[in-house]
Amino acid sequence: MKKLSVKAKNWLLSVHVASSGIWLGTALCLVAIAIIKRDTGNGDELYGINSVLKFMDDWVIIPTAMLSLLTGGFLCWLTIWGFTKHYWVIVKWVATITLITIGTIWLGPWLNEMTAISQAERLQAVSNPLYLFHRQGVIVGGLIQISCLLAIIAISVLKPWGRQLSKQPKEMEEVI
Repeated sequence: MKKLSVKAKNWLLSVHVASSGIWLGTALCLVAIAIIKRDTGNGDELYGINSVLKFMDDWVIIPTAMLSLLTGGFLCWLTIWGFTKHYWVIVKWVATITLITIGTIWLGPWLNEMTAISQAERLQAVSNPLYLFHRQGVIVGGLIQISCLLAIIAISVLKPWGRQLSKQPKEMEEVI
């Protein structure tokens, strides 16, 4: 497979960095709003806040997380980095796929359920144990996701583990 030109690689890398940054920034905003506005005294406001959080998840976090994964895949495939040549790339892949999976299985559904409960119950939602459980899960899970995204960014910049050791050629094994 032909590798990307420097200009094309830089454009792809720019989209990758931008999508990752938007994912992180929106996750930060989502958690901040969820924490700051958790004790509202108005049922309509509670539903409105949860609707906004759901919108941010559905229309910003999910697309940018997928774009980050897609552009990262293209960067591995179409540049010298590869998928398995460097430990830091492997760690980023595993972490990104894990974050997207956790968001899909737990965080997104919890946020959707919070929105549905607050729509139906308005202010009574804050005394619903299921709503409170989901809200706590979204906040704690969101903080964990933010920490992991920051770690992924640090790994991207520092590239701490370098290249994997390649296997010795057969001729070298015979000599040894």
